Amino acid sequence: MRDFGRSDNPDVQKQLDRLAALSLPQGRIGLDTIRELLKRLGGPHRSLPPVFHVAGTNGKGSVCAFLRAMLEADGKRVHCATSPHLVRYNERIRIAGRLIADERLAELLAEVLDHADGLAPSFFEVTIAASFLAFSREPADACVIEVGLGGRFDATNVLEHPAASGIAALGMDHERFLLAPEEGVPDEQLARIAFEKAGIAKRGVSLVTLSYPEGAELEVERAAARHGSPLAMRGSHWSASTSDTALHYADRHGELVLPLPALPGAHQAENAALALAMLRHQDYVSVSESAYGAGIRSARWPARLQRLAPGPLTGDRAIWLDGGHNRSAGEALARYFEGQSVHLVTGMIEAKDPAALIEPMKSSLLSITVVPVPGYDCHTADAFGADARAAIDVAAALGSLPDDGLPVLIAGSLYLAGDVLRLNEELPD
Repeated sequence: MRDFGRSDNPDVQKQLDRLAALSLPQGRIGLDTIRELLKRLGGPHRSLPPVFHVAGTNGKGSVCAFLRAMLEADGKRVHCATSPHLVRYNERIRIAGRLIADERLAELLAEVLDHADGLAPSFFEVTIAASFLAFSREPADACVIEVGLGGRFDATNVLEHPAASGIAALGMDHERFLLAPEEGVPDEQLARIAFEKAGIAKRGVSLVTLSYPEGAELEVERAAARHGSPLAMRGSHWSASTSDTALHYADRHGELVLPLPALPGAHQAENAALALAMLRHQDYVSVSESAYGAGIRSARWPARLQRLAPGPLTGDRAIWLDGGHNRSAGEALARYFEGQSVHLVTGMIEAKDPAALIEPMKSSLLSITVVPVPGYDCHTADAFGADARAAIDVAAALGSLPDDGLPVLIAGSLYLAGDVLRLNEELPD
């Protein structure tokens, strides 16, 4: 299964094969296993530099990218754990600014798996244990940790006292896990999602959030009160807006006028503002105003409205790549391409809803070409509407499009996005 990753390094692949044989690929609800695994490893999660912990449905990876970029622009050494990887497993673990080296990765995975006897840890639990082990052994000024799924029962939620916790945009995704029946949880769906994400709140740690619909906001407020977490919600405790040339931010510390993100899409200004608010609502790591602006401009995040470079797959055509696969992502893409005509090349695994992407974008879609997602059960062309046509792969799909000078968007799956980056020789670094 591709979820477990592949490596050209035989030592890393040996450990990934062990992981595939021992683990639960579908994940697990609960923290008992990760807590026991970390206990066997000596509790590395208690020996980390100050942590910025980020949850959310959409945008949390971008928030992490902005946090890392701002901190590094201030000269800080930053460890970072994000998911999923696009091409190489190493992308999940960044040590002091660099992707983890194969030799070190193989050693860490071996150490974690050797201590996991009888636990049957999930893929993500092993990854987080290896990340925390690496981060505890290498000096740094800060850690940026992205929640994998949900928040309340995510393996990263063993963190006991982060510098700040953040919640990005909320939407519907991973419903099988996050909407599973349970007593004492909200009935309304988005409120339940908010309840799960806000489960990362910790006593005495600022919970920094965007603004949400009323029911979701109420659940975030309740979680903050329940956990004793000071709440810093957009609209109540900080504000952000954009003009044609700037990001305008204000909180109790004052007002800032900063550059707009280089990352395309209006939603990236919101993600940058949330990262900024997280840095300004904590007292563990200081960051200069000049570093805020430099980080906002320098942040990069692959496969999120990424303009592909000329390469073996793309040639010289304008091709955009996005891993978006839910309605919130579809709405963000629709806003970006509003008023334009675009050819869509898409592949989507069976657990996702094609309408979530197609319906928001329908006014911009000139054609829809559906390709398989290699290694996964995925939707066929008929699931995307009567006008959608099939192609055997992305190269064939691109080759079938008219040479009309119009842009192409490849979207629908981060797994598909990873294949596209690999085929176009644009490996994330």
